[in-house]
Amino acid sequence: MQTRFTPEQLRDPAVARSNEILRACVHCGFCTATCPTYAVLGDELDSPRGRIYLIKDMLESGRPADEKTVKHIDRCLSCLACMTTCPSGVHYMHLVDHARAHIEATYRRPLMDRLLRRVLAWVIPHPTRFRLALLGAKIGRPFAFLMPDARLRAMLAMAPKRIPPVSRNDDPQVFPAQGARRMRVALMTGCAQRALNTDINDATIRLLTRLGCEVVVAQGAGCCGALTHHMGRAAESHASAAANIRAWMAEARGEGLDAVVINTSGCGTTVKDYGHMFRNDPRLAEDATQVAGLARDVSEVIETLAPEGRAPEPLRVAYHAACSLQHGQKIKAAPKDLLKRAGFQVVEPADAHLCCGSAGTYNLLQPEISAELKRRKVATLEAKAPDLIAAGNIGCMMQIGGGTDLPVVHTVELLDWANGGPRPPALRG
Repeated sequence: MQTRFTPEQLRDPAVARSNEILRACVHCGFCTATCPTYAVLGDELDSPRGRIYLIKDMLESGRPADEKTVKHIDRCLSCLACMTTCPSGVHYMHLVDHARAHIEATYRRPLMDRLLRRVLAWVIPHPTRFRLALLGAKIGRPFAFLMPDARLRAMLAMAPKRIPPVSRNDDPQVFPAQGARRMRVALMTGCAQRALNTDINDATIRLLTRLGCEVVVAQGAGCCGALTHHMGRAAESHASAAANIRAWMAEARGEGLDAVVINTSGCGTTVKDYGHMFRNDPRLAEDATQVAGLARDVSEVIETLAPEGRAPEPLRVAYHAACSLQHGQKIKAAPKDLLKRAGFQVVEPADAHLCCGSAGTYNLLQPEISAELKRRKVATLEAKAPDLIAAGNIGCMMQIGGGTDLPVVHTVELLDWANGGPRPPALRG
């Protein structure tokens, strides 16, 4: 794609990077075939190619974002299926991230939009605040029909039937390896996951320590910054990321780290991109690159440790591939192979490459599109007649769980069970 940025514009590193990405695009349209929003809406401007044109025009002109551009960029899930499909290697993720930051800096949203986004950014990355919000939503859910805005109704519907008690495993501490130590790893405990489902971190710690890992929950680590990053709130997202980099590098420089283990794939995609996020920061660039290099999805680490456990029951598991895992991190085989080796029967739905509609806060800010994507995803999963559904991302688990009566568990919970851990709580009913 031909671009016409001025030399002055290209002195901005973000513009220079977007220029590189835009020039790689050859307009082929392969991305439209795998874009979930294009599949639902059928509008070229709701495809990656259409959004690229809008972003190019907005950035080249140097103008503030307009309502039309904002509408179509907001509808993007950042599922990154387009990056898997693209034959030219267009790094759409970095381009749309730049566009969102430009929108946040130049566009004044309607009052309700501003309030909702501000509340989400203030609440969700902080587990205690989020727990209180979930409790309030649970109390208010019977009155959802009184809410005039579909986004408010979606927020009330998000609250789980049961809000788990706080897990003290999420506090900063060290869990010693059982037997000879094979690895020393930091576990990212996350933010929303600590409020929505504490079983995932608990299972991860049990399994890793049983397989010979010393597991560190580092002092000062918290939200990865993904949620605010995808809302264009760069200062907030970079502050969260910087806190993690400092926390994990303190451990790496102390007793050392072999990996930073992440069991929420949406967070993993962001942490693995820390090097790019801080590439122009002389204080953190080197450390950010080192942390990004240490970041591993939990399935990558478990695959290295090669567990030999077997499933207590030969259950039929429908595996949902989270977009952030299969497209963002290019991890496709490891979770499925681990489940198969553990004795589970693994089946995959049709159109496994398509998003379930969760995508961070997308299901709260774009509830109609999200609901349709959820309906389609649940239908393809249930068509496989599984005993349960497994996924590697809390957002997907909550989204899919809201549309089916089948148990939905994290992959690591099943692997923990197969290797001597307790039966996953979601299966006990």
